[in-house]
Order: sequence, then C-alpha cells, then structure tokens
Amino acid sequence: MLPYFDPEYENFNQRINPPRVCIDNDTCSDCTLVKVDSMNKNGILLEVVQVLSDLDLHISKAYITSDGGWFMDVFHVVDKQGQKVTDEKTIKYIEKALGPESNLLGAKANSSPGRSVGMHSIGDHTAIELKGHDRTGLLSEIFAVLADLQCNVLAAEVWTHRTRVACVVYVNDVATGQAIDDPRRLSQIEERLRQVLRGYGGGGGGDGSGAHANFAVGSPSHVDRRLHQLMHADVDVEGGDGAPTAAGAGGGDGERPAVTVEYCEEKAYSVVNVKCKDRSKLLFDIVCTLTDMQYVVFHAAVSSEGNYGIQELFIRRKDGKTLLKDEAERVIRCLEAAIARRVCEGFTLELCGRDRVGLLSDVTRVLREHGLTVTRADVTTVGGQAMNVFYVRDASGQPVDMKTIEGLRGQVGQTLMLNVKSVPAPAPKAPEPGSGSSLARTSFFSFGSLFAKLRA
Repeated sequence: MLPYFDPEYENFNQRINPPRVCIDNDTCSDCTLVKVDSMNKNGILLEVVQVLSDLDLHISKAYITSDGGWFMDVFHVVDKQGQKVTDEKTIKYIEKALGPESNLLGAKANSSPGRSVGMHSIGDHTAIELKGHDRTGLLSEIFAVLADLQCNVLAAEVWTHRTRVACVVYVNDVATGQAIDDPRRLSQIEERLRQVLRGYGGGGGGDGSGAHANFAVGSPSHVDRRLHQLMHADVDVEGGDGAPTAAGAGGGDGERPAVTVEYCEEKAYSVVNVKCKDRSKLLFDIVCTLTDMQYVVFHAAVSSEGNYGIQELFIRRKDGKTLLKDEAERVIRCLEAAIARRVCEGFTLELCGRDRVGLLSDVTRVLREHGLTVTRADVTTVGGQAMNVFYVRDASGQPVDMKTIEGLRGQVGQTLMLNVKSVPAPAPKAPEPGSGSSLARTSFFSFGSLFAKLRA
C-alpha cells in the first residue's frame, strides 16, 4: 500500500511564508524603494520587474539576490516625471501584484492574465501575432487588410529592428464586438496577412522567417515578452541581429551597447556586465532575454550614472552550470539586440481621438504618403478613445523635414489631437571600460567585489 501524499503539501510553505512587499517613501529623498522578499522560484525576478515596468516606473538602482531558496530585491524607482511614487492606486496595485494576495509563487489556480496593452483591459478579443521583413508602408497595409476584413483593432504593439518587424494586434469582430473564433474566417485573415508580409519582393523564404501569423483567443503572454520572443528567434536565424548597422545598433547614435560575459571563479557564476545609455524598461529587456534563454539570475546590481545604465548580473544555466564560450557569445549577441530594438530615433507622434473602424489604416496611410516609416507603435483604445503613439523617421534615412511634420499636423490634426515630440539627441559617447574615467570609477555596488572580499 502506497503512503498517502497530501497534494497541498507543496503549497504549505507558500501559505505560511507568502510574498511580502514594502513601499518605502521615507528612506530616500529622490526615489521610492520597492522591497520584495519571497520564497524563490524560477522566473520570479522577471515577474517582479514586469509589474514595475508595466507601470512605467523607471528603475534607477536595484539589488537582487536569490540564494538559499529565498528571493530578496530592493528597487529604487521613480515615475515618468522622475518623481517618487505617491499615487495611491499605483501603490495599491504594486502591493496587490507582489504581496500576499498575488500569484507570484503560482500557488493559485488562476494566474493573472498579464499585461494586455498597458494597464488597460481591452475586453473580448483575438490576438494576432505577426513577424516578417520590414518595409516602408507595411504597417499601413496590415491595418488596411484588417479593416477590409471587418476586424476592429482594439490595441496593438509594433517593434522593428534593422530589417525585421514583429507585432501583436488585438482585434474583435466589427459587427458583434466579440472575439473572432471561426476557423474559416481566421484562415482567411491569416492568408491575407501572410500575403502582405510576403510582399518583400518574395524574400524571406516563403512562410519561414519571412512571414509568420499566429492567433490566440483571449489574453496571450505578456506582450513585451512575446515581442522579444518573436524577434529573438530572428537573432538565431540571421545570426547577427545585434550587430550595429551604419547608423548604429543603439538607435542611430552609432554607439553599440557594451555587453561582456566573464567567469566568477569565487562562486562559479557567469557574470554578465552591461553598460549602455539608460532608458525605461532596460532591466526588463535584459532579464526577459536571459530568462527566455533558460538562464537564472542569482544576483544582480543595477545602477544609473548620468545618462548611462550599468548592470552586473550573476547567472547560471538551469542545470547549475556556467556558460560555455559559444553560449557566452550568443548571450552577448542576443542582449545587444534586445537592448537596441526598443531604442527609437526621429519623432514621436501622439494621437488621441474618437476611435472608429479603419482609423489606424487611415493614419498609417497618411504617414506613408508623407514619406515616414514607423519604427515602433503603441496603440490603445480606452472608453471609445483611441490613444496611439507612433515612433517615425524618414523612409530615406535622412532627418525628418519640419515641413513634413507641419503637413502631417495639418492633415491628421483636423480629426485627432496630435502632439509631436522629437526624440532626444544621443548623449556623449560612454567612456571605454578601464579608461580611468569617472564613470568607470563610480560607487556602483558590485557583487564581484563583494565575493573577492569574502574570499580574502
């Protein structure tokens, strides 16, 4: 007779030691501290960073450790205005998402569906994933096809990097307002979209990396993570997605992210060092890439110095081993690509107005007619109002003529509120590591130096 095993035994520790989160606005004068401690589990760091990133909180510093089966993090964060987090709704959201009531340890049957688009619920929908070769006017053609097929676009996120594009589009049926689940209609939509993606002169080898369409009823995985996954596959296929172009992989400033992988003999870790221009969601992009590559971050120290972000991450493979040489080279290539693909150049167009079927098709057609190509897009519909952000540049690679912007304002601004922002110019080039500069000799905390002291 086999002994009885209580299926709830695994969750016992999780019930008596639930995750805890503390929002501290007293310790630091210029930022809010978010302190999280919990039992450790695979992927927990990504989930925590994901929550903070979805709230558009900038992580200026972080200290992360997860040895001994326990996970302890401290994040220094500010909001989009660079101020402390004082909004009560935001604080309560963090406490609910990361505290005892959360599903951080996966103990509850129904996990949260994750981010659909921003922090907004977009209702019943079908998610369409697309990737392929990028070209001028592609986004306009995609939205035109969806409008022609009576698909209402509720939200969308689009990323481009070098010659590739990936997007997740959320649609429902124009007539019913419900998700589209009819197999014949989905097949028709898929074929039309594949035809658009194959329009790159027949390139891409047919349906391989050149054209991809996938459908999911309901909420897919976290959208930013899914976009990273779609574009990460192209790094392996093309073997050089992270390399800089003539304009630079860092978004047009000719500066490549500095990524190295070393071996920490003291504690048998592979140490990933990253130095690049600091920006929002940088830590998320790095942790997301490492997690999806099946690496575990055991310790990390994150700092912002001036315009630059410095990150030191101690990682191992899931089997507990350190990285081999070829693995280290692949990690460097993939992290360079993950950092670069969210960087944009040119102008940001923020449009707001009453949503309608075909709106995105009309807006993107106007952008194409003015010789602008979309490098990134964030489309959201809230309460019948469309709130769209397009990152655009001149299709020829030249600086955008202000006459073009004024012409665009005159045409689009008649029906939508339009705000145009120029992407800030790149900061001065970062000093080379070891050059003796002040950046290389900051008070940045390093787990590597700590291990060396403990060994001595």
